[in-house]
Amino acid sequence: MTARLAVDIGGTFTDVAVEENGRRWTGKVLTTPHAPEEGVLAGVRRVLDEAGLAPGDIALVIHGTTLATNAIIERKGARTALLTTEGFRDVLAMGNEARYDQYDLNIELPQPLVPRRWRLPVPERLDNEGRVLRPLDEEAVRRQVAFLRAEGIESLAIGFLHAFVNPAHERRAAEIVAEMWPELPVSLSSEVSPEMREWERFSTTVANAYVQPLMARYLRRLESGLREAGLSCPLFLMLSGGGLTTLETAARFPIRLVESGPAGGAIFSAHVAKERGFGRVLSFDMGGTTAKVCLIDDYAPQTARHFEVARVGRFKKGSGLPLRIPVIEMVEIGAGGGSLAGVDALGRIQVGPESAGADPGPACYGRGGERPAVTDANLLLGRYDPERFAGGTLRLHPEKARAALAAHVGERLGLAPEMAALGVVEMVDENMANAARVHAIESGKGFEDRVLIAFGGGGPVHATRVAEKIGIRRILVPSGAGVGSAIGFLRAPVAYEVVRSLYQRLARFDVAAVNALLAEAAAEAEAVVAAGSFGQPTRQTRLAYMRYVGQGHEIAVPLPARALTAADVPAIRAAYEAEYARCYDRPVPGSDVEVLSFAVTVSTIPEPVEPAGEVFDAPPPRPARHLAVRDTATGEVADWPVYERDAFTPGAAIAGPAIVAEAETSTLVGRGWRCRMDGLGYLELTQEASR
Repeated sequence: MTARLAVDIGGTFTDVAVEENGRRWTGKVLTTPHAPEEGVLAGVRRVLDEAGLAPGDIALVIHGTTLATNAIIERKGARTALLTTEGFRDVLAMGNEARYDQYDLNIELPQPLVPRRWRLPVPERLDNEGRVLRPLDEEAVRRQVAFLRAEGIESLAIGFLHAFVNPAHERRAAEIVAEMWPELPVSLSSEVSPEMREWERFSTTVANAYVQPLMARYLRRLESGLREAGLSCPLFLMLSGGGLTTLETAARFPIRLVESGPAGGAIFSAHVAKERGFGRVLSFDMGGTTAKVCLIDDYAPQTARHFEVARVGRFKKGSGLPLRIPVIEMVEIGAGGGSLAGVDALGRIQVGPESAGADPGPACYGRGGERPAVTDANLLLGRYDPERFAGGTLRLHPEKARAALAAHVGERLGLAPEMAALGVVEMVDENMANAARVHAIESGKGFEDRVLIAFGGGGPVHATRVAEKIGIRRILVPSGAGVGSAIGFLRAPVAYEVVRSLYQRLARFDVAAVNALLAEAAAEAEAVVAAGSFGQPTRQTRLAYMRYVGQGHEIAVPLPARALTAADVPAIRAAYEAEYARCYDRPVPGSDVEVLSFAVTVSTIPEPVEPAGEVFDAPPPRPARHLAVRDTATGEVADWPVYERDAFTPGAAIAGPAIVAEAETSTLVGRGWRCRMDGLGYLELTQEASR
């Protein structure tokens, strides 16, 4: 068994990719929201048939999904309760008492996943060093569990104050629950997110409990379905932080899967950047439901220790539910091919975040959808061939797209359907460009000399216009771009991160205590990775999250992957001050530095990437056909030649305007752009002159 298979479930399409001995086969099928595993199995069968492989030829299945995210956003998780320290039942509602928009008098805050009736206090108390101030009231735990059982609770989160230092009370409460109600899923904050700051810790633990029954059932159904189909190989899950883990770990901590699909796309972009030697990249992944933007420097995506899900305000930090998990940092907006368009009360075209999804899908799918989506607008602008969409597996209906755009946009604004389509596409392009600007500004970075790597079903369609708006002049569309996230899963290492809080000041740094904590964290991470590394060599990275005393937020500083000594403390301080100066221009002389938490990551070592070589010019291919396309920048309609991507040879080049078509996506080469195939079979677009 040498082949590996990857599956990415999106809101509209399920993508499948299979690789064996340097060859790759890919496919797209519509997602089946009522039972996602059905779409997965259908896609797997189709791709295996195309590749001529038997199920027994697959050595490993890697899977990523947005199901956990969607369950939280749509509030379709389990009936969840929270047991917490007496006096802290309202932490989820109070948050940190910050307002994400201080001038909005009618501000809407995200509602906790657990209503107050099911947030139940228990008498107990530890101090900040984990010493028992008040023993756990076990009878109170039993009374609360009996009440929750009568309420029909389906999952339980336990979050006690200072449990990240001493988990004894949480573990004892879990034992009592297991004695009284053994089938109830339980999430402990000391396991899910053992870090200080109780709001973030409780919120993450509750979110884990909220999606755990749903995800555990789904993962078991998927595993069973794959085995019945003859795939008896291991099943790995993509994590939000860019690593892979076992099914058992994923079922226990499903909150770490919330950004697993988008993480695969960032890994894909980073791998492509390394192949081409592009050190500064903007990853642009546009699928059927959302668009994702991620900055990649030195072949590594930006990462973070915090994430927000289900934001109430678009682009507004603090308007979502906080999660303390390792994530690849990116901006995600509702701007996919299925994003629905309409006109608001002020007469403005609005696109997303609501999506048509796979069922019924955009109006042009002919599956019952009546509201216009971005795909309808692209079709009406002439960008898609209705007979060849998705490799010819899905016939589009232009008349249904025209009727939907006329009814919901054109008639409201006095526009012909085609001009309404132009407005929808221009608005969605501006939304994506604005998301990229916000992400760069928040990261303190710019777009100078960056290459935009476009993928996903819609990324190559919208790439040139988005690039023009943000000032990027070079675009790369890799092979397999339509299923880029699934291919990214195949490039990801088996990895796991463990974070532990231990308050330290550098002036009195307890080396022995820190080494003991790091060793324990490393052992836990190594045990998880060993279950799926199959003997591959691994490496370990360590970080300390540090700040000046009195500073509000921490900065990550690398630590040596070995036992620390007293002699390391000055070097750690110097590394912190250098990183602080990079972020804030200069250090603060004379101020002590404190460490709040430590992180240890163990991962398999990826295979080295050979950079691509130069290729000589080759004759351009002949157009396969022509389409009448309306240019969104000028509004003009012209015949654009359509080339089949398979007809290109390395070194072949064409000038825009043109379309390069393939089974899973199309690349639009705008006016003033040139498209050339490189030695890897990737399409490189360069802007020849300002438009």
